[in-house]
Amino acid sequence: MNFLEVLRTAVFALRGNWMRSALTSLGVIIGIAAVIVMVSVGQGTQAEIDKLVSGLGSNRLDIGGAGGIGGGGARMAAGSRYTLSDGDATAIREELPEVQYVAASLRGGTQVVYAENNWSTQWQGVQPDWFDINDWTIGSGQGFDPRDYSGAAKSVILGETVRRELFGDEDAVGQTVRIGRVPFTVVGTLQSKGQGGFGQDQDDLVVVPLETARRRLSGATALPPGAVQQITLGVGRAEDLSYVQGEVEALLRQRHRIQAGEDDDFSVRNIAEVVATRTQTTRLMSLLLGAVAGISLIVGGIGIMNIMLVSVTERIREIGLRMAVGAGPADIRKQFLAEAMLISLIGGAIGIALGIVGALLVGRFGSLPVALDGQVVALAAGFSIATGLFFGYYPARKASLLDPIEALRQQ
Repeated sequence: MNFLEVLRTAVFALRGNWMRSALTSLGVIIGIAAVIVMVSVGQGTQAEIDKLVSGLGSNRLDIGGAGGIGGGGARMAAGSRYTLSDGDATAIREELPEVQYVAASLRGGTQVVYAENNWSTQWQGVQPDWFDINDWTIGSGQGFDPRDYSGAAKSVILGETVRRELFGDEDAVGQTVRIGRVPFTVVGTLQSKGQGGFGQDQDDLVVVPLETARRRLSGATALPPGAVQQITLGVGRAEDLSYVQGEVEALLRQRHRIQAGEDDDFSVRNIAEVVATRTQTTRLMSLLLGAVAGISLIVGGIGIMNIMLVSVTERIREIGLRMAVGAGPADIRKQFLAEAMLISLIGGAIGIALGIVGALLVGRFGSLPVALDGQVVALAAGFSIATGLFFGYYPARKASLLDPIEALRQQ
């Protein structure tokens, strides 16, 4: 029997009991669709993590205040007291050669006003290395010069969102905006970064020199001299991160006169460890989802095997007749294997279509990120073919090994 004859015979056999064939392929449909949706969600989540890494920088440490001791010995809430200073940043810069960049910073919320337009945003008071650590690039105008940092100049750099909301298509450089009640001159704008890894608008900010923020924007908070909210470090080599973290903690404990056994009044966050933990969690979740989808596919394959075994039992006399008129074991094996493959392929095609639609719907209406590509579809198609071959072979082989004489005796 040639290929076309085998295919025609398989189609005729399946059409004779199309409802059973459709229900048999349902397991494959669900399994293939689940594989596509689950893998697409896993890849989309990994892409979001990669975006997070690129936005935060993988070779960095963030140091923040962790609260202190209040009156009467009661512990204050984390962040309720400023425990870091720009002197700490200077000490880290001078004593740890592995640290490439150091930037202390302050931040807060404010209204920025230009003419009749105003916008609620966040301000950042920064030191020069802050731009390199956070991978910010000046889009137009210029950055701060050394005199801006040392003289508390009323200069500001706008993020793209703030620039767009205040100026529209106008050139913002050289214009005067009011931050709170203080007039500032726009010296530059930042290139757009778009949405961050946590879904925030990275461009919704304004940047001023640290001393400017301390003197002109943080007056109501009664900051201690030299106080900062955060110190960010950029380490030259990723392999030095753990060493630098330990050295920074030891240096700050010494500078803050923290005795052995006492809690730190600061916290050090290793971005690489945070990202690695999230990546590992995502990988495990993707494996779990893939396993669930794989189980669905196996269940569908077992359904195909079961129905094909039932079909062999029901068609023993037909098999005997075919052998009696010259069909060999290989012909019988091809026929039943073709039927199993046809069920699997039809189910796979429908499953691929449903999987693509499902992944697109999850990406559009769900909160999970989705990355659908051709390799996922090709993988699903390969699973469909493999399912038909694997689970259809045993029933086909069983049919080909029947004795023609015994088969013809069956009623």
